[in-house]
Amino acid sequence: MRNYATQMDAARQGIVTPEMEAVAKKEYRTPEEIRELVAGGKVAICANRLHTCIQPNGVGSMLRTKINVNLGVSRDCKDYDVEMKKVMAAVDMGAEAIMDLSSHGNTQPFRQKLVRECPAMIGTVPVYDSVIHYQRDLATLTAKDFIDVVRLHAQDGVDFVTLHCGITRKTIDQIKTHKRKMNIVSRGGSLVFAWMSMTGEENPFYQYFDEILDICREYDVTISLGDACRPGCLADGSDVCQIEELVRLGELTKRAWAKDVQVMVEGPGHMPLDQIEANMKLQQTICMGAPFYVLGPIVTDIAPGYDHITAAIGGAVAASAGAAFLCYVTPAEHLALPNVDDVKQGIIASKIAAHAADIAKKIPHARDLDDAMADARRTFDWEKQWACALDPETAKAIRADRAPEHEDSCSMCGKFCAVRSMNKALSGEYIDIL
Repeated sequence: MRNYATQMDAARQGIVTPEMEAVAKKEYRTPEEIRELVAGGKVAICANRLHTCIQPNGVGSMLRTKINVNLGVSRDCKDYDVEMKKVMAAVDMGAEAIMDLSSHGNTQPFRQKLVRECPAMIGTVPVYDSVIHYQRDLATLTAKDFIDVVRLHAQDGVDFVTLHCGITRKTIDQIKTHKRKMNIVSRGGSLVFAWMSMTGEENPFYQYFDEILDICREYDVTISLGDACRPGCLADGSDVCQIEELVRLGELTKRAWAKDVQVMVEGPGHMPLDQIEANMKLQQTICMGAPFYVLGPIVTDIAPGYDHITAAIGGAVAASAGAAFLCYVTPAEHLALPNVDDVKQGIIASKIAAHAADIAKKIPHARDLDDAMADARRTFDWEKQWACALDPETAKAIRADRAPEHEDSCSMCGKFCAVRSMNKALSGEYIDIL
């Protein structure tokens, strides 16, 4: 029987948990190093004590950059079987976390199925589920209703919950005064804003934060402090609303840590490329090194259909500057619920960004596969190249579709291949071109 409440509680008692040992092995760290990082809040191991099939991962800037995949049904796309296929495909492609953002129908069976069957971290946004769970209009819900849904998700076994605790009644005046171009684009943030506007009450996730902490401590649920005022376009990047909320999230981080509740802090969506590094450093200072979880950031507003690319560009910069967790973005962002192919493209783009950042940060063994790929390319060992590839099936399909005449080349260069010519030249062989 465990004699600690949360991973952070254990770490502060000097206890190395099985989850810390698992993370240490994956990260080429000692269990004691991981314990110290968890104790200090620099690493979060999101692992609800009821999620028994989880394969634990650590989230922190000094560890491998992790990837989250958003899924879930909506009123227009409500096939849970399709969503489960996306989940398993995401896990197979290496996603470390799945967020169920379902906003239609009876959401609990799918959420519980995820906890029973999915080895990745499971996250949710309880405010989405509140209207659906009670089947009542937003304005009729009470603060207690919202808190009870947080408890329900914790009891269902989710590992982390995004809560928009940093938006307050003061934010209403800021949004009206500062005239943002895109106002609030966070779905959860907009719901909380709307509820406060209609009821005249304070944000329940802020007002009853201590009660929420007690729930999270009981089940070992990590709080992901949602950024309701994240910029939704380049024009709103790093504005007063975003930064003022970040300061409040730093205060809430301290309060959570005081109760041994693990915290992640969510960061910007759309942002000019040259502002990203400064934002990462600012968060590390204000939130005392708590893991930073970013959506993208998306570095241009004019590429609908290609936002997996705009987000990967921003994600690589963000992670190399200290972000620990990248929320994937698919080609369907701003356009539609992603299908299975969109999910795949979003994951691959995010994993490329994460991997590039890990190499830049010199994460232990991050470059091993790159070096092995270089060796395989030099010797035209195609099987080893597939083994090193992030997406071997796509690579194989492209080569098969445009197969070369000779195996020691590709159909782009043929006998003009530089690698082939150098191999022959260095071994003293005759170099035939025609």
